[in-house]
Amino acid sequence: MNGLICHPSLGLGIVAGLTRDRLPDLLLSTVSLIGMSLPEFVTATLLIYLFSIKLRLFPAVTLVNIDVPLSELLPNIVLPTLTLIILLTAYILRVVRTSIIEVVRSDYIRTARSKGLASLWVILRHALPNALLPTLTIAALTIAWLIGGLFVIESVFNYPGIGTLLLTAIHDRDLPLVQSIAVVMALIYVVANLGADLLTLMLNPRLRSPRTVG
Repeated sequence: MNGLICHPSLGLGIVAGLTRDRLPDLLLSTVSLIGMSLPEFVTATLLIYLFSIKLRLFPAVTLVNIDVPLSELLPNIVLPTLTLIILLTAYILRVVRTSIIEVVRSDYIRTARSKGLASLWVILRHALPNALLPTLTIAALTIAWLIGGLFVIESVFNYPGIGTLLLTAIHDRDLPLVQSIAVVMALIYVVANLGADLLTLMLNPRLRSPRTVG
């Protein structure tokens, strides 16, 4: 839950939804649409050009082994991680924006405002929990999409990750390793969806089954 709340796409999506058709919304919507439209390898290449070639802050490709100390490996994972964050932020921002716009139009939000409650309190207490419900589901479903993008991103950055390991195992016909990686990826997807379902139940008590009195 904290990871989702702290994610930048949540705050940006709220801002875009509350400023619909105004300058902040237009800017954020344009940036998010561009981020969603660009393939993973294009985003990765642009980051390499900016941070590796122009600014020289991070290495363009990984030239160290995976078993080196974390301090040496850390600079090599910044750009691949940033690529995934950009893709996820652009997608979830659109979902949060749409959810906020729909929730703000609801009758119970109008009722809360008509009672004289502060706008910030209405947003945080009433609008945000309901807007998070579809966002949680979409965020869990994007795990599969991100796993698929790992193969491309690891190839661009020459990073020896799980995607590269799976491709190598397929090439070498190492069936046990392929099965193990597939099980790990499936578990990640299942756990992500289970976590989203549990958080949805926490945010929406109406979905909980009524307790029976014995």
